[in-house]
Amino acid sequence: MEKMFYESKSAYGFDDTISKLSDIIIKSGWKVSYIHDLQETMKKNGVEVAPVKVIELCNPNYSYRILSDDKLRIYSNMLPCRISVYEKADGKTYVSRMNFALMATQIGGIVQEVMSVAYHDVEGYIEQINEK
Repeated sequence: MEKMFYESKSAYGFDDTISKLSDIIIKSGWKVSYIHDLQETMKKNGVEVAPVKVIELCNPNYSYRILSDDKLRIYSNMLPCRISVYEKADGKTYVSRMNFALMATQIGGIVQEVMSVAYHDVEGYIEQINEK
């Protein structure tokens, strides 16, 4: 059975992983919509956590196929795709993401097609920074 969530160890430190992933995403024709700094958000709320950022990425051509159809707009909460980058107590940097291709099998049709292609694109980006 396929897993719903995956975690990989980055070959780079935290900041380099964010930078390299962002560059790979943009050079591949995707957009980085936003990077959430959860460590900073938690700090503002009086709680200390190790570094963690969530990269929101979007491929406008893929998103359009879902967002342009009123029947499919209900699935807009799956957009944009997200990659989480964080440090653990071992001092290593990790990258996690949801298997949105697996989730989309529950929907089928265009959503499954789009999310499957997007998932494989994102896996290719992460593979480029994974520890070998």
